Amino acid sequence: MGTATPVISFRGAGRTFAGTRGGAEIRAVDAVDLDVAAGEITGVIGYSGAGKSTLVRMINALELPTSGTVTVAGRDTSTLGERGLRELRADVGMIFQQFNLLSSRTVAGNVGYPLRIAGWSAERRRARVAELLEFVGIADKARQFPAQLSGGQKQRVGIARALATSPGILLADEATSALDPETTQDVLGLLRRINAELGTTIVVITHEMEVVSSICHSVVVMEQGRVIEQGPVYDVFADPQETATRRFVHSVLRDRPSDETLARLRQHFSGRIVTVWVRADTDARSALADVLAARDVRSTIVYGGIRELAEKPFGSITFELAGRDSDVDALIAELRGHTRVEEVDDL
Repeated sequence: MGTATPVISFRGAGRTFAGTRGGAEIRAVDAVDLDVAAGEITGVIGYSGAGKSTLVRMINALELPTSGTVTVAGRDTSTLGERGLRELRADVGMIFQQFNLLSSRTVAGNVGYPLRIAGWSAERRRARVAELLEFVGIADKARQFPAQLSGGQKQRVGIARALATSPGILLADEATSALDPETTQDVLGLLRRINAELGTTIVVITHEMEVVSSICHSVVVMEQGRVIEQGPVYDVFADPQETATRRFVHSVLRDRPSDETLARLRQHFSGRIVTVWVRADTDARSALADVLAARDVRSTIVYGGIRELAEKPFGSITFELAGRDSDVDALIAELRGHTRVEEVDDL
């Protein structure tokens, strides 16, 4: 994905687990081909059970592939011995959903813990911890314990700890799903800053499309262990090809009428109902007006939702088109020369 040099590469990578009580194997990750560009924020999105968490554990080699290869910063994880695995994991920081802080240690103690394990002197640890707490905005909490912190503050401690050894890669596994919306935006802003100022490659695992649309450059969509769609965030979300991706987009935009809403619309609109996709490189809105001016078709907007991503619009508008079938057919055909158009089946 992207034109930058990949720092993480999956090639036919799979991970299976033995079934319980002699049952069939569980294929958590299945034949994944994926590149994560250096210096970018890549989102991995999917519903529960899609294989996202197993995928991220394959990046820091907590899970090794049972087929194919995973290469991280030029290192094939399957070929590394214990020393090589320790070195790789030191270069891959991890942020967790439930923070995973040590309750018996202060904020400073939690952040300094990986440095202690790495053999840093007490003086170097103190300086690095002070630098990190200042960077994440909680320098005044150094002597407090996790129980005294809010959820957002705990996650900032987790982020500071993940950055302790200056990793080139940062993994965030559902890092905001336990936070309220305002705190989520604060944490996402901090991740964006880490990427921009430190050049850290970040992989965000989430089931929330809002997280991906807020900070990611690229997105990977997973379903049943497979990557079903990937590319720049705008391209994937503005023109989703797969059903699961469309569900994510519509869950945020709410731009498509549900079956219940469509039933209510049918009580008021007897014409043919079509959905027209809108994105930056199409002129569907002006094209519709131009085409209507030349055809005897009446149009009414009955539903829709458009938002901006990367300062470009995407979404859809649903119209009722009323007129002779031949005129409506010609209108739809002409619109399809500009953008995707889907006719909603009669109920």
